[in-house]
Amino acid sequence: MQQYFLGFDAGTQSVKVAIYDEDMNCVAKSVNKTTLKYPHIGWVEMDAEEYLYLTKRGMKECAIQLKDKKIPVSSVKSIMGDGIICGIVGIDESGKAITPYINYLDSRTQHDVEVINNLNLSIWQRETGNADSSCMFPAMHARWILANDEDFKVRGKKFVHNAPYILSRLAGLSSEDAFIDWGTMSGWGLGYHVYDKKWSDEQLEILGIDKSYLPKIVKPWDIIGSLSKEATEETGFEEGIPICAGAGDTMQSMLGNGIIEANKAVDVAGTCAMFCVSTNGIIPKLSRRGSGLIFNSGTLQDTYFYWGFVRTGGLSLRWFKDNICQKSDDDVYYEKLSKEAKKVSPGCNGVFFLPYLTDTYGEYSNLKGSFINMTLDTDQYVLWRSILESIAYEYLDITDIYRNAGIDINAITVTEGGSKDDLWNQIKADIIGSKVMTPQVSEGAVLTNCIIGSYAVGNIENLKIALSSSLKVTNKYIPNLDNTKFYKNQYKIQKDILKTIR
Repeated sequence: MQQYFLGFDAGTQSVKVAIYDEDMNCVAKSVNKTTLKYPHIGWVEMDAEEYLYLTKRGMKECAIQLKDKKIPVSSVKSIMGDGIICGIVGIDESGKAITPYINYLDSRTQHDVEVINNLNLSIWQRETGNADSSCMFPAMHARWILANDEDFKVRGKKFVHNAPYILSRLAGLSSEDAFIDWGTMSGWGLGYHVYDKKWSDEQLEILGIDKSYLPKIVKPWDIIGSLSKEATEETGFEEGIPICAGAGDTMQSMLGNGIIEANKAVDVAGTCAMFCVSTNGIIPKLSRRGSGLIFNSGTLQDTYFYWGFVRTGGLSLRWFKDNICQKSDDDVYYEKLSKEAKKVSPGCNGVFFLPYLTDTYGEYSNLKGSFINMTLDTDQYVLWRSILESIAYEYLDITDIYRNAGIDINAITVTEGGSKDDLWNQIKADIIGSKVMTPQVSEGAVLTNCIIGSYAVGNIENLKIALSSSLKVTNKYIPNLDNTKFYKNQYKIQKDILKTIR
């Protein structure tokens, strides 16, 4: 009998759930939007229980789709999920959330980050590959919770990421069994040995984080439990389905694009636009103070990558559609915006967008999001293209850092939601001056989860071969050299503007 595998991606803007068969064809899928809360300036919070609810809801919707196709739910043989690598929630002894879920968009720890960076310690770079701390790091979120959350001080037992939280609750585990996979572990930014895949006692002492609050480190394909009786009633699936430990979203997106070796580039065009390059390990020129890059270990053993980011890359697009265009319930409107924006000349008639919609730091820490050089003939399509171009300019900043370190970036694979936009893909190709490719499955993380879930229960023998064979390129975008030359000049103008107003 055909076997099936369930995967989910718990992202910033939505929770995606899908089921794939043994040949990795999608037979059911569901997407449900998440909620972002902004209780104070610079704060961004989410609800771990909402993540759990949306995952169960998506599973239920997929179970119904299976029944409609006469596929027995008993044929689903594993559950595997991924989530945000930079974000944590505090849980009590029973394993339930007692703090808000704080992720990478939050800037409340900015002062504390400066305190840590002013220590000027080499241990961070030596053991983690990250020379600088960042308010994106869960290590800093944990310090804030320990210092400010009175309930956690009394009842708190562990810190966990959103995917491990969902998986643990589906299995009915308590805090005693809290876990994190070795790739997501590196999302902490500080506090661990990136090569040894273990927590660092010396770093944790410097950070003031008791090791007892940290989950055990496991492999992504380790089976941590099985679907509980309670969860079966809410999801429509049978009790006892093996549940894997899960992985980080960025790691899975890279694998979903066939990145299993060094010197490959991937643009994870999600809420936080991330430009990643795989490596064989720490590169001193990239792991230096002030580079703005973050270093992580991958899902597979002995795989590593750097990533630069635009914190509100994809979120800027959602903000514009929802708040400016007043089309929050119409996701098809993204297509209309880009269709009309194709008619706008490169450079947007001199209009620039600054994508700093949440607190930023570093050279432009005083800036906020804004449009510059608008005139009476500026419409929403000009503004839309200016947003797409501005994020590509931010990518160019990151690309220059990689290239100056000797990494040749001639081709970039774009994945996740932004990869569906032909205009944006071409703009990136033109501005960066590199060929851009998009895979057949844009939400590659969910597919990758199902492949690893299949491997975890013995249905796949060679994981690397299975991952490589899953990649199918559908579109290629070749840079227009005239546009590349034009954009380089526009890029210089934008930098001059930023230096003037910062």
